Amino acid sequence: MRRRLSLPRGAVLAAGVAGPAAAAVALPRNRLRYVGVCALQMWAYVAAYKMPYDDPERLLGRVRVGYPIAADRIIGLGEIPSTRLQRRFARPGRVGRFERVLVWSHWMWFMVPHASIAYVLLRTPDRFPSAAARMYAVFDTGAVLYWMVPTAPPWWAAANGHLGELEPARVRRMMLEYGERFWGERWSDLYDVLGGNPLAAMPSLHFATSLMAARLLAETDPVAGAVGWLYAATLGLTLVYLGEHYAADLAGGAALAEAVRRIAPHLAAPAAGVARTVNALQARAAG
Repeated sequence: MRRRLSLPRGAVLAAGVAGPAAAAVALPRNRLRYVGVCALQMWAYVAAYKMPYDDPERLLGRVRVGYPIAADRIIGLGEIPSTRLQRRFARPGRVGRFERVLVWSHWMWFMVPHASIAYVLLRTPDRFPSAAARMYAVFDTGAVLYWMVPTAPPWWAAANGHLGELEPARVRRMMLEYGERFWGERWSDLYDVLGGNPLAAMPSLHFATSLMAARLLAETDPVAGAVGWLYAATLGLTLVYLGEHYAADLAGGAALAEAVRRIAPHLAAPAAGVARTVNALQARAAG
């Protein structure tokens, strides 16, 4: 609708940001309110994530391609880890069982951050506001960085000739290869919904939010935390192996998650003040 009606991006972002606050005022403090606020937060995030690609040509004029390649060639000892891994383990023209497991772990990510927050809500409701704030702070900070420093992933760099002759093999995007075969005619629609901005790779929010999910789960339940850390490690391998992210993107995602974790305690007092104001407004609205 935003694109069809040519709505100003600033107005749409302002309305999106107002949504979670409006839900917090309109709904009493219960699980429905928590779910509504989180859902509207992600609605706003998705809009902000996709908006830079409304004008692909303009975004291409700003995209950064070289610095993650340079960083990954240092990490990979002269060759980016994606091509090194694919050449060593992948079979040309095939998406084997191992790669299919990795692809599914990538697709699972769309549920993992929110499922981890839901688990915190079910097990320790009193910890939920802090946990949700940290998780969605990672999402929102990442969206800001995508606007400021649009960065291309390895599959895009390879497809557009930016890897040059130093890479002995192209970067296959096996998620796309398998997705087209597995989902058939539905794949195009799924990809349009779940994608939307290919030039948003640094930092990797896939990895950053998975690390935050693991940490939040570990604070709630050691067993759930172990599952979360195992998933985060698997996803890290997945993102690099499948050519979706550079190893440097993962490092950026890890730095973002750690920064949010460290900064959060310093924002607890002002956040509590905001919460009291919102609750007072909600009480007046209900009265």
